[in-house]
Amino acid sequence: MVFLGTGTSQGVPVLGCSCAVCASCDPRDRRLRSSVAIFLEEKVWVIDTGPDFRQQALRARLPTVDAVLFTHAHKDHTAGLDDVRPFNYLQEKRIPLYGEARTLMQLRMEYAYAFDGPPYPGIPQLTLWEIEPLAPFALHGVEVLPLPVWHYRLPVLGFRVGGFVYITDASGIPEETWPFLERAEVLVLNALRREPHISHFHLAAALEVVERVRPKQAYFTHISHLMGKHEEVQTALPPAVYLAYDGLEVFLSNPA
Repeated sequence: MVFLGTGTSQGVPVLGCSCAVCASCDPRDRRLRSSVAIFLEEKVWVIDTGPDFRQQALRARLPTVDAVLFTHAHKDHTAGLDDVRPFNYLQEKRIPLYGEARTLMQLRMEYAYAFDGPPYPGIPQLTLWEIEPLAPFALHGVEVLPLPVWHYRLPVLGFRVGGFVYITDASGIPEETWPFLERAEVLVLNALRREPHISHFHLAAALEVVERVRPKQAYFTHISHLMGKHEEVQTALPPAVYLAYDGLEVFLSNPA
């Protein structure tokens, strides 16, 4: 698995900002919008295609995109979907998109040219697959479990694949989700900044989740410039808890 992006909806550096983080020369402080790619033998899944997806795919040298899983329909998670088109040409097949009904409805509206009317040459070739919270589904022979979490008052999805759990844009975890976080090997969780936020876990809240789940490794993502410099924050974190950064690769055990 590789972190394609670990930043917030604004990314880091933030336009017009000259704070120490935005002016940092440490490449770990330069964060594109949050996304990951999961490599399963010859298949590549992407979770969310934000506005930076083209740049992320080039940097990670993604050979294919065999499926896209969407956490929710906010633009910083969907705005780069059109950039899957070259993979349509390379793979000579449609790319399946997995999300809740409200997310798929939004995608149909935003990318109506790909779904409605006579097909136009060069449009992305996409297939919509509706999924539901806590209803596992098979993707390329591997079980994927959608995990319901709260993004303030908006229900969004995390995902569990084997021992890997990915949760972003969450401010709360409902009771029915906690049992499915047990025995996680790798937990990826959003941690926006040090101060509390209405729709995202802040650092202390994210650490509380890690303490309850007790994964073998935990990585924080969806990080704002208000968190502080990567090196300074990382130094103060507990063992086996890390600030993720763009391009970071993490080994996952075989989920099949």
